[in-house]
Amino acid sequence: MTDLTASPENTLAREGATIAYRRVEGSTPGVIFMGGFKSDMTGTKAVALESFCRDRGAAFVRFDYQGHGTSSGRFDEGSIGLWAADALAVFDQLTSGPQIVVGSSMGGWIMLLTALARPDRVAGLVGIAAAPDFTEDLIWSTLDEDDRATLLETGALLKPSDYGDPYPYTRRLIEDGRDHLLLRAPIPLTCPTRLLHGMRDADVPWRTSQRIAERLAGDDVRITLIKDGDHRLSRDQDIALLCRTVGDLLDGVRSGSGCGSGTASRSGSRSA
Repeated sequence: MTDLTASPENTLAREGATIAYRRVEGSTPGVIFMGGFKSDMTGTKAVALESFCRDRGAAFVRFDYQGHGTSSGRFDEGSIGLWAADALAVFDQLTSGPQIVVGSSMGGWIMLLTALARPDRVAGLVGIAAAPDFTEDLIWSTLDEDDRATLLETGALLKPSDYGDPYPYTRRLIEDGRDHLLLRAPIPLTCPTRLLHGMRDADVPWRTSQRIAERLAGDDVRITLIKDGDHRLSRDQDIALLCRTVGDLLDGVRSGSGCGSGTASRSGSRSA
């Protein structure tokens, strides 16, 4: 997406790497956006959220993981643990006060890992086709014996992608992912959580959002299913829904109904 009126790009140094980011100064609670696998911070949702937060006067940050966008590093040397550490460095060094964390696809996994690492500062979560455990459930489990053998023996496997060049799935990605799986046990998070998912998502089944909701410890978890929505949820109506959802959480935290005080709301409702 063309990014003509956006915040200037800057870089954050982290252990010899450079993490590219764009930041809007503003009030708290702020919003931080975490992108998907092989995506970058110039995508439609990230840019739209920046504009939305700027108009509201809320602080906002978006960034590229190592090996993504204009950050340093090679994509095929990345892993969930590395990218989660990138996200945590950005969270710690570029944001202050309570934050609404928005995660798209893989970013939904990184979002949850960030919230687990910094529960006292995460005031709310918004997942967009959130995909925790995708390395195990959506990659490894779908490979046949020959592909698994190739990946283990050579260290990588190229698979076609609907979004451009083939994706390199690496042994490092799969094995490191197993150290960060979340859907095999309860997730001890109680902040308000909103999960948006298209029912025509061909990449991440919408029932993944249901599994997340079931695992989260808090009751203030709502799933919104978009019947004709795809994986990206980047249409105008999808962006409008995303901005409304983030705005509602911002309003809730400011009015004291969020979890910034360490208490969880008890609505326990879902919408579809």
